[in-house]
Amino acid sequence: MLSYRHAFHAGNYADVLKHTVLVQILRYMLQKDKPICYFDTHAGAGFYDLTTEEANKTAEYHRGIELLWQERSLPQALDDYRECVKAACGEHLTAYPGSPWFAQHLLRPQDRLVLCELHPADRAQLEQTFGASKNVQCYAEDGWQKSLALVPPPERRGLVLIDPSYELKEEYGKVVEHVKQLHRKFATGVYAIWYPIADPERTAFLLRRMRSSGIKRIVQLELGVTRDHREAGMTGTGMIVINPPWNLAEVMQPALEFFARRLGPYAYSDIVELAGE
Repeated sequence: MLSYRHAFHAGNYADVLKHTVLVQILRYMLQKDKPICYFDTHAGAGFYDLTTEEANKTAEYHRGIELLWQERSLPQALDDYRECVKAACGEHLTAYPGSPWFAQHLLRPQDRLVLCELHPADRAQLEQTFGASKNVQCYAEDGWQKSLALVPPPERRGLVLIDPSYELKEEYGKVVEHVKQLHRKFATGVYAIWYPIADPERTAFLLRRMRSSGIKRIVQLELGVTRDHREAGMTGTGMIVINPPWNLAEVMQPALEFFARRLGPYAYSDIVELAGE
């Protein structure tokens, strides 16, 4: 299915969580001189104009990046994230960068980006934004298949971001099976998997399958506007990270707690170790 368009959701609280985690993972990996490869299986358009009709139809960024935009003091992880957004759009919140932009902004010339997107309109914008960069490869191919074909990367160090739309219920199981295949080929890679909380049974299924996958070193970071799943629509969001930086939970905990307080009186945050060493 190609009906999902992230332009309607850019900058929402799910993006805040996803991109704050992404920034911290990349900053940690870049402490070593050796090059890395960044894979994005569902890259989207890569950059979003918040003044468009699409962005303001739901205006989800009001309950996302905008809550942090004018804060004088932020926990370090949120401050690192906000600085990246400001580098993308300046002092005025009129645009929002997608995951490929964060990665390209932080990565070095010796690092490489592999971006996959099937939606024709989003792919065209992705290629327009990143296609001229020598260290970026844009593919009009299925990101599930392409990532599996390209790991392990020649660099032997890499981060795979898996960020499907979950429009189909089968994707909750597909994510786990795909990660298991990737991990068998590239066990030392870092994997960051985003998921929504819209159907608690499907979320529980995803986490249960991930726990029983046999993969070690998995951490789950979750942020929600309410634990009452009778609410319609998405009530929360999460990230599953395999082979996380050793300090990821430590740096993310104050960031999640801070942002949860900004989201409202019923908001919450959790960090759970799904699998140890």
